[in-house]
Amino acid sequence: MNDQQPSRIQEATQSTDLDEARDFLASAYAGQQWSADQTRQPFSFRYTAVGDQAMTLRTIRFDGHLEGVMTPSEDFVVQWTNRGTATIGSGKDRIVMETGRPQLWPQQGAAFSYDDYDQRIVQVNRSALEAVAGERGIAPGSLRLDHTIRPDDRALQVWRSSVQLISHTVMDGRASPLLQAEMGRLGALALLELYPVVSSSLPPELLLPKNGHVRLAVEYVHEHAHLPITTSDLAQVANLSLRALQHAFQRVFGTSPNAYLRRVRLDRIRDALLQGDPATTNIAEVARLWGFAHAGRFAAAYAEQHGEYPRETLRRP
Repeated sequence: MNDQQPSRIQEATQSTDLDEARDFLASAYAGQQWSADQTRQPFSFRYTAVGDQAMTLRTIRFDGHLEGVMTPSEDFVVQWTNRGTATIGSGKDRIVMETGRPQLWPQQGAAFSYDDYDQRIVQVNRSALEAVAGERGIAPGSLRLDHTIRPDDRALQVWRSSVQLISHTVMDGRASPLLQAEMGRLGALALLELYPVVSSSLPPELLLPKNGHVRLAVEYVHEHAHLPITTSDLAQVANLSLRALQHAFQRVFGTSPNAYLRRVRLDRIRDALLQGDPATTNIAEVARLWGFAHAGRFAAAYAEQHGEYPRETLRRP
């Protein structure tokens, strides 16, 4: 047993020297080509970071102009501004930040330009997010989030409520390592609700512009298959009528939205059984977890899709 407690991160720095502040941030974020200029107001800078190796909460106040390039990162970073102006990317990929609205940073890196801003950041380590995503049947190494998606109001509400609780807990220096770890897990769960996982198994035709609405629905299914989902939910996500959604799924997949959802859930069950211990894994419980309450119908549907019964999958070496 490893009794070593995760190390707590707690940093704070401030400065009125423009070059010193720029160099500090460029070093902290492995940035390139960073430059800074003074604006009309006197320059000041403050930076804080609290958390642990799994997740940190950070704040930046920068009274000045800052621009540069962020290099690719393994971490997942959600940031938002409470003051000032900010843009990420360039050309057709340019994102103009909206005050108070969270934005996932492109993992491939991007150019940026910020002016007189207050910024809040939640940074989640990839391994921590993969551990939580793995519980939903997402294989390690295949986790990718789509930063171009605009989160819906429900996801934003979950995110803000979670961050508020996390902030109150993590900022308390008396919080136990166990409680801190639970906050990291909560942050990972909220992030997976905020941005959909891009499935590597999606068919290439979904990348065609004409299938953009269907892709939104499919990505939603892959990300939320563990939750109750109705066809109306998918139609709303895809911004299609129910009839148009049905036609679109039939055209692309040759099946209905509900049948596609069932197929995804049966795949998740197979992943769970392949990873499970035959001595302790209860097939009926796994099936119920993914919405299959009737054992007989579940076994038949599973065998039809995977060519073997659940118990055969569980016994595979």
